[in-house]
Amino acid sequence: MIFSSKLIEDAVQEFSKLPGIGKKTALRMVLQLMRMEKEKVDEFTGALSRMRHEIVFCEQCFNVSDTAVCAICSNPGRNRSQVCVVENIRDVIAIESTQQFNGLYHVLGGILSPLDGIGPDQINIAPLHQRIQQNGIEELIMALSPTIEGDTTAYYIARQVRDLPVRITTIARGIAFGGELEYADEMTLARSIAKRLPIENYVSIGGKS
Repeated sequence: MIFSSKLIEDAVQEFSKLPGIGKKTALRMVLQLMRMEKEKVDEFTGALSRMRHEIVFCEQCFNVSDTAVCAICSNPGRNRSQVCVVENIRDVIAIESTQQFNGLYHVLGGILSPLDGIGPDQINIAPLHQRIQQNGIEELIMALSPTIEGDTTAYYIARQVRDLPVRITTIARGIAFGGELEYADEMTLARSIAKRLPIENYVSIGGKS
């Protein structure tokens, strides 16, 4: 692709770095920006810059937030006895879109994958253990993608907290094994949350020691 402007070429190059954006799509985006008023483009780029520089992770659940504690954790109307354990922020968005869950979340920031060098210390498992001990959590809902890595992570967490007074459930397998949670349709995900089952139905936790 040959450009008559180095400025356009640089802009296309930056847009094409985004996942799923090829050079042709990037060029269409850049040309659309050129047709916009300069003030609108400034608003667009300013919003992106503010997002990247000012966004933080909630100090309680590790969801993205504009403040130290996110809007979900600070909402007095949420059921604070239930915590839904998810892999990433996209899963929070997916579950919130179903409007079927009114508890809190805990974002692990990944799942266990020894082959990729991701162990318990690389994700937010220890803070989850602390939350259960300190905040009177009664139920952990494992809403991890139904993959080998997801099941391994759920099993590990269940083993870590098995001596604590907390009920552990997992979303019903309306989600196909091997599928990604974020790609499930809202109806299937909503039913999976509503029809959650004891985690022992899927993985063996073992007896309390």
